[in-house]
Amino acid sequence: MRQLILDLLPESPPTLDNFVAGGNAETVAALTEWLAGGLGATAFCLHGEAGCGRSHLLLASAFAYVDAGLNPSLKGVGEPAELAVDDVEALDATGQVALFNHFNRLKMAGGRLLTAAAQPPAHLALREDLRTRLGSGLIYRLQPLSDAEKAAALNTLAGERALKLPPDCLNYLLRHASRDMRTLAMLVVALDEYTLEQKRPVTLPLLRELLNLEHA
Repeated sequence: MRQLILDLLPESPPTLDNFVAGGNAETVAALTEWLAGGLGATAFCLHGEAGCGRSHLLLASAFAYVDAGLNPSLKGVGEPAELAVDDVEALDATGQVALFNHFNRLKMAGGRLLTAAAQPPAHLALREDLRTRLGSGLIYRLQPLSDAEKAAALNTLAGERALKLPPDCLNYLLRHASRDMRTLAMLVVALDEYTLEQKRPVTLPLLRELLNLEHA
């Protein structure tokens, strides 16, 4: 049986350089400065809807990373001096107490906490003292990329690989593939690999064939 599509995808760790900023240039610049030791705040919170790139940026920070959606009590996280907590609104009561206490230790020791959520801290269903701590730092909203911005980025990526991506294929990707930019970009790379393997140009039937491999 043929390998699944993900086996075609190269390792592409999230970095600040491969994040497609779109209308988020100011937010990415502020995060970059904060990560470099500027701006001084203990906490930095990114918020925005699913697919806007929150997880990409947290993973790109190189901080100790934990997804509260998978580990709501922060079990086994320890006391890293630089901590990134994704989906912070998913913390349970134990996790909220742990993060509140850890924030206080970070503040005393000059450490840093990077968080991401769907809403800004003041709107999260968390204990008040934790909301206050998270809200005391820098808070930036991530705007989702428009389809036009995604299309431009994918065309650029395809061009860098000398891959001809017809408009009907690009539109099909935007309609039927994952909406997050990281997955879309990886699919373009997989498409390039698949065309070389099949010795066929990019066409809509070939793209559908590739996407259907996910369900093989």
